[in-house]
Amino acid sequence: MPKIKYIEHDGKQHTIEVANGLSVMEGAIQNNVPGIDADCGGSMACATCHVYVKEEWFNKLPSKIEGEDDMLDMAFEPKKNSRLSCQITVSDDMDGLEVNLPKKQV
Repeated sequence: MPKIKYIEHDGKQHTIEVANGLSVMEGAIQNNVPGIDADCGGSMACATCHVYVKEEWFNKLPSKIEGEDDMLDMAFEPKKNSRLSCQITVSDDMDGLEVNLPKKQV
């Protein structure tokens, strides 16, 4: 299983094995990683699973789907490397992926 590293805004790290086919958000929720709220359960109807993808990983991920940027506009302090973790499906190619969590979710 690929390992995903979640880094809280204060630097605390959580390295979690996440099964292929789950989203980065689901991996966080199932392992009680603080900082991802996922209020809509992954239906891309909120921005409470917002993460910052480590720069070296950003272009390796599948492109954003239509509507993701609109939801990210509602996120707390979005940046050019912002993604909704519910829209990133884990695969073996993502072993070592690192995402930073914002100071808060909206």
